Amino acid sequence: MNMKQAVLAALILINIAFVFGWIAAVKRHGLRGWPQLPDIAIGALTTFLDTLGIGSFAPTTALLKFRGKVADELIPGTLNVGLNTAAFVETFFLIKLVEVQPALLASMVVASALGAWLGAGVVSRMPRRAIQVFMGVALLIAASFFAMKNLGAFPAAGTALGLAGWKFPFAVVVSFILGALMCIGIGNYAPLMILLSLLGMASIAAYPIMTASDGLLQPAASLGFFRSGRFSHVASLGLTIGSFLGVPLALLILNYVLGQPQGMQWIRWLVTCVVIYAAVSMLRSAWRERVAPGVAATVDH
Repeated sequence: MNMKQAVLAALILINIAFVFGWIAAVKRHGLRGWPQLPDIAIGALTTFLDTLGIGSFAPTTALLKFRGKVADELIPGTLNVGLNTAAFVETFFLIKLVEVQPALLASMVVASALGAWLGAGVVSRMPRRAIQVFMGVALLIAASFFAMKNLGAFPAAGTALGLAGWKFPFAVVVSFILGALMCIGIGNYAPLMILLSLLGMASIAAYPIMTASDGLLQPAASLGFFRSGRFSHVASLGLTIGSFLGVPLALLILNYVLGQPQGMQWIRWLVTCVVIYAAVSMLRSAWRERVAPGVAATVDH
C-alpha cells in the first residue's frame, strides 16, 4: 500500500466514525429538524466554489450569517460537519492530481488532523463573543487572500514537489496550526498555497495536500463538535445535501473553468465583497454582545 492509498484508507475509516458520531450526537443532544431549501442552496453553491479552488469556509460563513438561522457560536461546528462530505469527495478525486512527496503529504495531513482535533475542543468551550471576534477576523483574512490572488500578490511558486531539511518540519508545524485554525473558520487552501510557494514548491502541489488535509481534519474536528453538540444539525444537513449537487457539477466543468481565469477572477471579487460585509456584520455582533451581554438570537440547532 502506497502513501496515497494509506491516506484514502484513513479517510474512509475516520468518515465511518464521523457518521456514527453524528448519529450519536443526534441521540445525545436530542437534535431534530430537516433543512430548508436555502440551507441546501448554500451548500451547493459554496462546495461548488470550493471544488474550483476558491474555498468554502468563508463564503459559507458569510451566507449563514446573512441567513441568520444559525447562532454565531454554532457556525464553526456547522462548517466542519456540514462541509465534510464535500471534503471527502474532493479528496478522492483531487489527491491523484499530482504526485507530491509521500512523506510530506502524510505528515502534513496527520498534523492538520491533530490540530483540528485539539482546536475543536478549544472552540467548543469558547464564549459566543470570542467566536464572533475570531470569525470576523478570519473572514477579513480570507477576503485579503482572495484579493491577493486576484492582484497577483501571491509569492512566485517554485517547481519542487517535496521538501527537505528544515523546510519539511516547518511545513508540518504550520499544517498543525492551520488545522487548528480551521475550527474557527479560517480555510487552509490560500495559506497552504502561500506556505508551499515560499518554500519553493509548485503551486499545484497544494491541491493534494489541501484536499487530503481537509478530508481528514474536518471529520476529526467534527467528532469534537459532536461531543459538545455545538453545531447546527439542521444547517449541517442542508450543507451536506447541497454538496452532492455542488461538487459533481464543479468536477464536470473543472477543466473548462481552469481555462477561463478571467471568469474566476470576477467570482473571487464577488466573494471578497460578500465576505468583507459578513466580517463587518460578525464584528458588529461581537460589539453588541459587549454592550448588551447575554443577548442571544433565536436560531435553529
